[in-house]
Order: sequence, then structure tokens, then C-alpha cells
Amino acid sequence: MTIDKPDWIRLQKALAIEEEQGFTDLVGRQYRFSEFFTLTFGKFPNDLPSYERRRWQQLATQFSNYPNLGLEDRKNLVLETSNYLYQLEQQEGEAGTRKQGGHGGQGGQGGQGRNIASLSSAAKSKKPNPKSQIVAEVSRTLAPKLDQKLKDLPEIGLRKAEKLARLSLYTVRDLLFYYPRDHIDYARQVSISELEAGETVTIVAAVKSCNCRTSQKNQKLTILELLLRDDTGKIKISRFFAGTRFTSRAWQESLKRRYPVGSIVAACGLVKGTKYGLTLEDPELEVLANPGDTIESLTIGRVVPVYALTEGVGADLVRQAIIAALPTAAHLKDPLPSGLRGKYGLMELKDAIANIHYPSDSDTLQHARRRLVFDEFFYLQLGLLQRQHQAKQIQTSAVLAPRGQLLDKFYEILPFKLTNAQQRVINDILNDLQKPVPMNRLVQGDVGSGKTVVAVVAILAAIESGYQAAFMAPTEVLAEQHYRKLVSWFNLLYLPVELLTGSTKTAKRRQIHAQLETGELPLLVGTHALIQNPVNFHRLGLVVIDEQHRFGVEQRAKLQQKGEQPHVLTMTATPIPRTLALTIHGDLDVSQIDELPPGRQKIQTTVLTSQQRPQAYDLMRREIAQGRQVYVVLPLVEESEKLDLRSATEEHQKLKESVFPDFQVGLLHGRMSSAEKDEAINKFRDNETQILVSTTVVEVGVDVPNATVMLIENAERFGLSQLHQLRGRVGRGAAQSYCLLMSSSRSPDAQQRLKVLEQSQDGFFISEMDMRFRGPGEVLGTRQSGVPDFTLASLVEDEEVLMLARQAAEKVIEIDAALERWYLMKEELKYRYERLMGGAILT
Repeated sequence: MTIDKPDWIRLQKALAIEEEQGFTDLVGRQYRFSEFFTLTFGKFPNDLPSYERRRWQQLATQFSNYPNLGLEDRKNLVLETSNYLYQLEQQEGEAGTRKQGGHGGQGGQGGQGRNIASLSSAAKSKKPNPKSQIVAEVSRTLAPKLDQKLKDLPEIGLRKAEKLARLSLYTVRDLLFYYPRDHIDYARQVSISELEAGETVTIVAAVKSCNCRTSQKNQKLTILELLLRDDTGKIKISRFFAGTRFTSRAWQESLKRRYPVGSIVAACGLVKGTKYGLTLEDPELEVLANPGDTIESLTIGRVVPVYALTEGVGADLVRQAIIAALPTAAHLKDPLPSGLRGKYGLMELKDAIANIHYPSDSDTLQHARRRLVFDEFFYLQLGLLQRQHQAKQIQTSAVLAPRGQLLDKFYEILPFKLTNAQQRVINDILNDLQKPVPMNRLVQGDVGSGKTVVAVVAILAAIESGYQAAFMAPTEVLAEQHYRKLVSWFNLLYLPVELLTGSTKTAKRRQIHAQLETGELPLLVGTHALIQNPVNFHRLGLVVIDEQHRFGVEQRAKLQQKGEQPHVLTMTATPIPRTLALTIHGDLDVSQIDELPPGRQKIQTTVLTSQQRPQAYDLMRREIAQGRQVYVVLPLVEESEKLDLRSATEEHQKLKESVFPDFQVGLLHGRMSSAEKDEAINKFRDNETQILVSTTVVEVGVDVPNATVMLIENAERFGLSQLHQLRGRVGRGAAQSYCLLMSSSRSPDAQQRLKVLEQSQDGFFISEMDMRFRGPGEVLGTRQSGVPDFTLASLVEDEEVLMLARQAAEKVIEIDAALERWYLMKEELKYRYERLMGGAILT
């Protein structure tokens, strides 16, 4: 509904008088001050621009609530409204001047062009308020600037800006890109007979009765009751107002006057069933002049944004602030070229920002979200690919020769034939090593797929070309495991190899340091000890890092700095979902060993309840009787290592004394010394102990082909990827192996997760499912900062958009890696990339 042009002087005079009388909600001849402005802003002026209509309607809502506001809030509303009306008056004057040819001069503003202070003085003969003049000057622009501070916006001011700062919102840009965490769809309008409990809807109906009263049970609670009727039925709805300021008879009567019998009301909310029939829970209400009128409310009949909040920052405050900032969205310049947007069917940025906050309908919301999700993925991929491109401009001193005699000898002594997948990955690596740029390749392979053999081929290629190699593992157990395997091969090739860990004796450590510096030692295996200052290589050409995600960025960089741009090969036995790999390893070349060596049998996996424990013990006895061995694994309790230690010790004691007194039962946990761990592992490896009770220390590095049963206690406390890793400790020999997942949880979600292990042996599929259940950070074993912090995007739900964003980023880098021809894109990348990665980049 629209009206003729407002009488600016009359409106400003009314505001000035209310200010003069101390914001008491003055009673005029026909209306109270608040009712007058509620009616004024309830109808749009004929020439009001469409982008101002939300603000106009917002003021109507605020003035309808004016009687409930405290003195300071009333004062702020009156000042903001006066500034806003002055802004509109100025725009109208400027538009009139332009129509007359632009020569209006000062007279173009007309007699109504006075500032707020002069209007106030006309009413109360006081000196102009310089603060009001400054605010009015700020308000003259059509829209605030992106970098404008929120405290400088008339609609927000200092007090509200301080509250918004609790959400890290300081500028207009912060507000525009503060996306809703959800939306409530009130856009569906239905008749009363169509209402169904659980749905969120809007109805338009006539008021048949209205009652406003104080609750008999709670004297501080006011209840508004409306009986609404349309052509199909009737419904009773209620709103509740808590607080003594709502209990005055005058306020209750004023509320009743808003909803007179016969008036048309739009109401929206969640349909809820009660013993009295259906109703709307905490409904939003708007009075319409006629049944067919357009609903102008910011909530009723719309898709309403729901923002993440914090204590002291309410939903209304954030929505009002967003509305104040939204006019700026129309002036956003889109960094993505129109051709790229057209190719991938992307909404323009300014439209996406406007519609992610206040979409016209659900379809528009989805298009807006898709564009903004694309942006989050695109700039991350662009940054990763740009970094990869820059890395490939660096020259390495280690350009290795093609395959030689050392590799031929190694293939001869191998007791097995390489799989096609291993050979494919080896070819990738050897091709990289012959290039003048440093290799930066990640090899993913399931448990037991043969990654170590692939790494040895790369190491031997480096040694044959006159370079040294370093092999770093995250734990002593795993480093020692690799060392033993490498020694068995290197002895046959007459090559020395040493192990350096925190447990290495001082004399041996000094010997290793000396041999490294002279070049006598071609390969050093170790833990973090490799990156210490005394470790200096003569000619480091290759760095191999196993389970690389367990090392920090700086730790990996320090090892690389031991040589002159050495080649880097990283490995992981934790299969990473494709979307997660692209996100955290997007700057690496990735190879997958997706094939197990022949002869490996499927590990029979079963989920058991505590009542089925006797059957598990029977299986363990049968396997031990045939000369096999058994693992019993207990969960690591992060909150208390002592609790973890006690549980492992108690379980060990129970199995040793009560359940399996005829067998030797060993114990392994993280708080043992290195010597104690070695002793426990060696006894199990030599079959001196038949059962090894362990915490997750056994997850990597313990390779005992004779072990055929793994019993995992409280399996629901592990992630699927970790369970798959643990399961990989058995099934390494020719005999049939078993994994028993013992769970006391009755949760359907927990049972569903564990059933995935029963159904699949595919580590990549399991990791995908793990990410769906637990999120990307947990899949890697820790909640680490290497996973980017997306605002809208989901690695689970938005895989298709991620792939398109990667494709688009590759094309852009191919055309112009420096982004010189796309200045806006370059600036946006600079702003977003560091922000998205939180300053910590995993690879």
C-alpha cells in the first residue's frame, strides 16, 4: 500500500517535540506518538525506492514496540529516524534538481532542505546539536562504504556496534559476509484448514476477537489472544510478553487497538498441536488493510535468516544491522568475470549477498548459497594452485638420473612382485625426480598396500645419483619398524642405514652426525630428532615423511631446509576423502595405491555386544591353539592419560589372571619408556606373548604377520578411519584374520557407524563415511587447524561445487597464474585466502 509524498517538516517536528518532552510517547489529538509513526511507516510513499522499503517497514515495526522500550532505546530510535528522514529528503531534493537540469544550486533543496538541528530549533528554540549535524552528514550517502565502521552508521551507533563486536562484526563488509547459519521459511501461505503440526507457514485471516490480559498465574506476564478466521476455518493464537512494563492497563489497551475486530492480519510461525487444537507458536503478526495486500514485514511471508548469536546480542539487533548494510551490496563489484559466471551458472555477487540474507523464496536462496559456496572453494583452490605454480618455478639441485643398476638389484631381491598400482606410483615418482623442480608428491595407500616399497625405490634413485635421503616418521615405534624393514633390504644391497630417535645414545648420535656430514651415510631414518640443529646432511636430495599429517608445518619445513630444495615425498596410510584431500593437499601432486598385494584375505569383521564376549574369547582361544596371536585394544582417553593407563593395566591383569591364565599376556601403552615398549613389541613379534593388550600405540608400526585376531573394546569411541587403521594390524599374513568390534553403546548412530566396518574393507570409502559422521577435522585423527574454516561450504554436501571450483581455478592459473589481468580477483584472493586458512596451512 502506498501514499503520497510525506510531509517532511511535520514528521521532523513531531520527532523534535517528542525529544523535547523527554521521550514520553506523547498523546496527540488522534494518536499517541508511537501510533502516529507506526501508521506513517506502515504505508510506502509513492516515490520511495524499492531498496528503502525494508528500512521503512523496519521503522514501522520498531515504533509499534516503542511503548516497550527504555529511555535510551527510545532516544536512539528518534534520533536515527530523524537522520533517516533527512537523508530521504536530501535524496528527493537532489533528484528534483537533476530533473530541472542540475542548476538548482542551494535552492534545489527547497524550503524543506534544512538540517536536523534547524528543524529541532524551530520547535524548541534551542542551539543546533552539532552531533546530530555530523550524523546527518554521514547519512547523506545512498549506501555506506564497505570499510565503514558500524559505529558510524546512524542505524547502529556506538552502543549497538559494541554489541556486534562480540560477533567480530566491525565493518559493513563484515555484516554483508556474516552469512546466516540457517533460514526459516515463512514464505508458504496456506489457509487455516490446511494447517499441519510441525510445518512453518503464514496465514492471512480476519480478527474475530482480541483479548489482552495479565496472567493469573504470573503477574509479570501479559497474554495477547487472537481468534482468527478465514473462509476455511478458525484458529486461536497467543503471544506472551514478559515484564512488568507490559502489565499496565494502558499498554494492554493500546495493544488491543492494533488488532480491532474485522481487521485483516498476516500471522506466521510453527504450527503446534495442543489439547485445544492447532495454534501458531510465538507468531509474528502484521495488520493488512485488505486481504490481498502485499505483506511487507521482514519476517512474515518470507524466508527469514537465522544468525549465529552470542550472549547479549539478539536476533533482532543482527537483522537490523544487516538491513542497514544491505544497500551496499548493490555496489559490490564482482571479482569473477562474467564469462566464468556464465559457464558455471553462478548468480552475480551482489544478488547472492542480498539473497543469502533475505531471499524472496527457497529457490533463490539455493542459487545464492551455491554462488557463495563456489567462492569459498574457488579462492582456496586458487591460492593452493598458485602456490603450487610458484613452487614449480623453483630450481632444485637434485636432478636425479634415470633408473640404474641399484634399482635393478633391488627388484631382483624383492621376494614379491609389485602390484600395478605400486608400479604406476613409482613411475610418477621417478618422472618427478628427473625434473629440475622439486617433487612435492603425496602417496595415499590403504593399510598394507605397500607404500614403504615405493618409498625405497625413490630413496635408491636418490642414492644412485649421489644424494642422501631422510625418512621421518611421527613415532619411535613406527620409525623403528621402518628401520628394520629398510635394514633387511639395504644389507643385501651393501648400503648403510642408521636410526636416530630421542632414545639414541649420545655416542651413537655423534657418530651418525659425523657420517652424515661426510656423506658416508646415504640414508637416515628417524623421528623429530632429524630436524635438530646438529643434524647436517652433506648432500640431501630426498625427504620422505610418513603419516605427514601428524607433523606440523614448521617441522616439515625444517627437514626440507637441511638440503637445497630437496624433493619431498609424503605418505599416509589414512585414506583421505577426495574433497578433503583437495582442500588440504590441493597444492600437492597426489598418487594413490588403490590395490592390495595378491594373496591378502578379507578380514572378517563383526560388531559384538558385551553379552557376546564369551564367543569372542572362544575365537581367541582357538586361534592361539593353532599358534596364532591376538591383539586386545583399548581406547585412548584424551582427557586423562592416567585413566587410560589404569584401564589398560586392569584389562591386562584381568585377562592374564582370570580369562587366559594358560597364555602369556603382554602390555603396551604410551606411558611406557622406549625400552619397555621395545621389549613388549619384540616379545609379541617373537611369539613369546600370545596376547598383546594395548592402547592405540599399536595403531601404526607394529607388524606381526602371525597375529590374526584384533579385539577392540569400546569400539564406538573410535573414528571409522582409526578403526580401519587398527584392523590393518591383522590380516598381514596368509591365514584368515578377524576383527571384533566390542560395543556397549545402544545408540543407533553408533551401531550404524560400526556396521560400515562390517560391510567394507575399502579405506577410501570408510574415510568418506567417517567424514559424513564426524566431520573433516576428526577424520585426520585430530581437530587441527589445517582444515579450512568454511562459513557456508560443506565438504560432505558440496562436493560437486568443489570440483567445479577446482576446475575453474585450474583454468584461471593456466591463463594467468599471477592474476594480473584480473585485479579484483587478485585482491579478493589476497583477502580471503589467509582468512579462510586461519593463518595455518596444512601442507
